[in-house]
Amino acid sequence: MTFFAAERSSVAVSLSWIRERNAVWNADKARIVGRAAPGIFDTRYGNLAEGHLVPAEWWRVEDDGRTVGYGWLDVNWGDAEILLATDAEARGRGVGTFVLRQLELEARARGLNYMYNIVRPTHPEGDRVTAWLVARGFGAAHDGRLLRAVPYEPA
Repeated sequence: MTFFAAERSSVAVSLSWIRERNAVWNADKARIVGRAAPGIFDTRYGNLAEGHLVPAEWWRVEDDGRTVGYGWLDVNWGDAEILLATDAEARGRGVGTFVLRQLELEARARGLNYMYNIVRPTHPEGDRVTAWLVARGFGAAHDGRLLRAVPYEPA
């Protein structure tokens, strides 16, 4: 579990990073991922029933015991495809940046060299999300992915 303190708009936030082994669909995932605007995530998330296993490795972010976000990582061809989602009420408080940093650490621990995300053309805020990722070091690849090297930091 990782703890993080962020200062945003004079509001202190303490976040914890919790790995979900054998992650399953639950009420918090339905609230944060399943109810995201159409076009953001794979439509299959909207059809999952409580208790169904979800693919990839998942972590949840809690703020004072309340789930405020998720990050998930799937290894494809030696790179980490990453996805993240934050509770609408928690946006602008550093949760997304926290998730991105934690996913980077997870990718590094697995010896992966690159992280990538694909912003769907149907994403209602695709330009804003792309700009957010670019501001955090991602660059556009020729195949439509937003790609960033996983920096090496010796222990």
